Amino acid sequence: MEQTIDKEHHQHQPVKGEQFNRSIGLMSNFALGFTYLSPLTAVYSLFALAVTLAGPPAIWWILIVACGQLLVALVFGEVASQYPITGGLYPWARRLWGKKYAWIAAWIYLWALVVTITSIAEYTSTFVASLFHYATSAGNMMTTSVVLLLIMMGVNMSGTKNLARVAKIGFWCEIVSVIALGIYLLIFHRSQPFSVVFDSMGVLAKDGNYTTAFMSASLMGLFMFFGFEACGNVAEEVKNPGKKIPVAMILSIVFGAISAVISIMGYLLSSPDLMNIVNGKIADPIPMILNQALGETGATVFIVVAVIAMLSCILSLQAALSRLIFSFSRDNMLPGSDWMSKISKNSVPDNAMMVSCLLPVIICVWVYFQPDSLARITAFAVIGIYISFQMVVLAALRQRLKGWKPAGEWTVGSWGFIVNILALAYGLCGIWLLAQPAEGASFADRWTVLVGLAIVIGSGLLYMLITKPFGRSNAPENDAIEYAQKLAAQQNS
Repeated sequence: MEQTIDKEHHQHQPVKGEQFNRSIGLMSNFALGFTYLSPLTAVYSLFALAVTLAGPPAIWWILIVACGQLLVALVFGEVASQYPITGGLYPWARRLWGKKYAWIAAWIYLWALVVTITSIAEYTSTFVASLFHYATSAGNMMTTSVVLLLIMMGVNMSGTKNLARVAKIGFWCEIVSVIALGIYLLIFHRSQPFSVVFDSMGVLAKDGNYTTAFMSASLMGLFMFFGFEACGNVAEEVKNPGKKIPVAMILSIVFGAISAVISIMGYLLSSPDLMNIVNGKIADPIPMILNQALGETGATVFIVVAVIAMLSCILSLQAALSRLIFSFSRDNMLPGSDWMSKISKNSVPDNAMMVSCLLPVIICVWVYFQPDSLARITAFAVIGIYISFQMVVLAALRQRLKGWKPAGEWTVGSWGFIVNILALAYGLCGIWLLAQPAEGASFADRWTVLVGLAIVIGSGLLYMLITKPFGRSNAPENDAIEYAQKLAAQQNS
């Protein structure tokens, strides 16, 4: 039966002999999703902003978003189990709805991933500058970011086994720098009561409403809880993917939430100057907290561990993007598809990987000329990913309404329909929050996220209408019900 199913899946693969090796186990798949999700990156990047906007209660966004994304992961798990195909969102959307729908979903997701990789590389470069004690000028940050991207591309191109090894190293670095450090701070350096997480400490929005202020801090949670889909992006490289990928997705979210809460609690409760952090007088509080608690040597060790974890995050992101480009290309959806759909002797889509590195490098150059745009392009990346996610969730709900019963090895059974509706409702709320205009005097400051999104969607639709890339492949589409019935028949025979 497995050979028959694999044959069906590889109808997405027009190049004979171009197949991946199944070398990724459950732990490595989970580590890939967890390091892509990277609680450390989100906490360090957005802790100060979230606490300034909403005070200590901003921590609750971690649990709110984790619960919502867990619903999305359950939907993805059922789809991935029925369709364990490299590329994730693109083939899922194609099989659940159709080739045009899949094209635009994957186009949005592709550019959101490119910008996400750029954002993480830029955030990581500040850690590297702190470690080697050089100035964080725009030129230095661009150079460092490009070097990091090239190094991670080299590791990715060396083979899937090395990707899995580094993902595991990154996973343990995340555990040490997030969970272990958070517990240490809570036990040995706590200077605030636990009740502080319910204390807004006088924070109010400009309209005098705390609810508005709390909503504005949602980006910390929304930025953190994607990346679990990377577990499905490498499906054809995973052993027993129908069972292991859904479990790996769920574990990524659960452990991400636990580690992030412990980390933020540690920073909040160990800070003797919490009021100054909340009112914005301490602009970069985490290094200050670490130096107070660990001393200069201990803080340096933490930075080393943090850099390794963030590099692993870049590695996982590059792997996810390259598999998406490869999946797109083997269906002849992009210019240069024949070149980008090649797999190297190391079972890696090397050419797609080079493109996955080059595109973020180009945006790093743009950030060099627009250094104040990093936060805005980060928000664009998050809303793009949320829209792509919800296109898959909507497509799954559409199939359920038509009678689809997921037939992979992993399902949530009779709860599937309710979970699907709740996942869609959560996703729409998340998109609405991300689409809110940012504070700023200029039009660009307020509407960069939506303008960027409109450009990406508009250019994708224009390219799709002019070149009709969706018509270049005979890969299956809109076959969820028929394929589920085929799988069920094979399982019963």
